[in-house]
Amino acid sequence: MTTLTLLTTLFFFFLMTLSSSTNPKNFTIELIHRDSPHSPLYNPQTNLTDRLNAAFLRSISRSRRFNHNSQTDLQSGLIGAGGEFFMSITIGTPPINVLAIADTGSDLTWIQCKPCQQCYKENGPIFDKTQSSTYKSLPCESRHCNSLSTNERGCDESKNVCKYRYSYGDKSFTKGDVATETISIDSASGSPVSFPGTVFGCGYNNGGTFDETGSGIIGLGGGQLSLISQLGSSISNKFSYCLSHKSSTVNGTSVINLGTSSIPSGLDKASSHVVISTPLVDKEPKTYYYLTLEAISVGKTKIPYTGSSYYPNNDDVSMEGNIIIDSGTTLTLLESGFYDRFGEAVEEAVTGAKRVSDPQGLLSHCFKSGSAEIGLPEITVHFTGADVKLSPLNAFVKMSEDMVCMSMIPTTEVAIFGNFAQMDFLVGYDLETRRVSFQRMDCTNTI
Repeated sequence: MTTLTLLTTLFFFFLMTLSSSTNPKNFTIELIHRDSPHSPLYNPQTNLTDRLNAAFLRSISRSRRFNHNSQTDLQSGLIGAGGEFFMSITIGTPPINVLAIADTGSDLTWIQCKPCQQCYKENGPIFDKTQSSTYKSLPCESRHCNSLSTNERGCDESKNVCKYRYSYGDKSFTKGDVATETISIDSASGSPVSFPGTVFGCGYNNGGTFDETGSGIIGLGGGQLSLISQLGSSISNKFSYCLSHKSSTVNGTSVINLGTSSIPSGLDKASSHVVISTPLVDKEPKTYYYLTLEAISVGKTKIPYTGSSYYPNNDDVSMEGNIIIDSGTTLTLLESGFYDRFGEAVEEAVTGAKRVSDPQGLLSHCFKSGSAEIGLPEITVHFTGADVKLSPLNAFVKMSEDMVCMSMIPTTEVAIFGNFAQMDFLVGYDLETRRVSFQRMDCTNTI
């Protein structure tokens, strides 16, 4: 149980470094935890409980963006300054370094740009499009401009320049031009890997609660305009990540891998953990990565999942694509009717503790022990074709010396398989075969 104290895996920063290969089809990016001493946002004054509760609040706020019941802007649920990750890239010619929120639930990458109409304070230099020889605005009728939703795009007819506009749930906003530019990633050999003609948003009117540490948002979703989709054949339409439960410590390391070698296959000889995989379900909006959850087992008790993938704007009511896998959401959210039965099964299986309320009112099922050690059940998540066995670190979080809580909560909106449940798995996305794979791995030793 003491190992649960390591579960302070809240949020991460992307620090781009290439390890082991200079081939642009294969490279690894180190992830630096938001609360790691290596992070620019590291605050030694905050304690474990404060960090966890802040993470849970951001997780709940983020989950609202996936609900399509009342949103006209698919990104409006995001809290501008509450991003899960930061990612460091260079952009333009000559290149400048940009640190921005990396978001697996967004498509269009945007950064602050000069000349500004309104820009929030930023620690680093703001990209000046007039100083880059490779900057090029996109016309209003371009394919990429039309890839934006009607609510997200506009047109400066006098200059024939495509415009974008995003507004966020916390009243943050960004507006600007849609353009192409050269984005580069530094390699281990010192030679950068460049991707010319990458579509992005050049934001000259930005405000709200964006953190001055970052310059914007880098989209890593599944839509046409995301960085992952645009790199496409350059990374063989494959990427994976390995998130360590020790990421908030000095020695903890997490990574994202891009390219042909990033997808796990066969049997890991060192760990003897097989690779299992489940289909990605194609549905709108394509930004998100949808899986099909069939059941969850608590010990030997298998509980069929009852959540559907119904949205008001879609007449298709089915079990397929009923959960989103998201590395940017901390908690796992499950349909409330199912969760009632699931929670009862967990409560019956926990030993050495009694159920109590979370003092912060954020988590549903918490358990407090006396002098006895808490016994926690094995939880297995059954996706189509893939039975993912969770460790206690994936399903529970230690809130104090004598209290643990499930890191899963009920929702009446869209179900989400969050990053606590994905810790210490190599999670691979093969966008050609449309499958997501899981392989148990010690993610602290991936670099």
